[in-house]
Amino acid sequence: MESTVYIVDDDRLARESLRWLIESAQLPVKVFSNGLDFLARYEPGSAGCLLLDVRMPAINGMELHTKLKARGVTMPVIIVTGHADVPMAVRAMKARVYDFIEKPYNDSLMLERVQSAIAYERDNRRNQARINDVRNRLARLTPREQEVLRGVLGSKQNKVIAADLGISIKTVELHRANLMTKMKATSPTQLVRLALIAGLD
Repeated sequence: MESTVYIVDDDRLARESLRWLIESAQLPVKVFSNGLDFLARYEPGSAGCLLLDVRMPAINGMELHTKLKARGVTMPVIIVTGHADVPMAVRAMKARVYDFIEKPYNDSLMLERVQSAIAYERDNRRNQARINDVRNRLARLTPREQEVLRGVLGSKQNKVIAADLGISIKTVELHRANLMTKMKATSPTQLVRLALIAGLD
């Protein structure tokens, strides 16, 4: 999926200056003059990063960031402002924006931070895809296989799992072999690692 740099700024000259800079790095760019326009046209799941001005009419940059988080948008956000102060920077960092850049900015720094944000977003997307894959494997386990899995993750021997579940050791061994196959795990250690990736305790 191609990464796009989204620019939201009500200042036309600032928008066009940023557009020119980002396009000089061969990156696709989409520009918006206000946050409401961006919200109306943004396609969920799009890859890339977002450059937000702080002071804009109707909805400012921080408010837009809050609305995006509420919608589950995880795209990294870089706040760009010519009216920075320490409290504003602290609020931005607490809101988990990716970066906070003051105007006038250094072009090289801006490009470096944009490329860093895109790389960060790609890594997150790959990690989430891996998590989803492992969770899909878990979802294919039968209820009994899930019970045996919990026993394995608890470092219990097959005979203990059998006693806990009221089934034979051979049945435990069968379920264990099946769940290893479904999880695509070649060892108990790998099974534990996959469970951690999926967020299991």
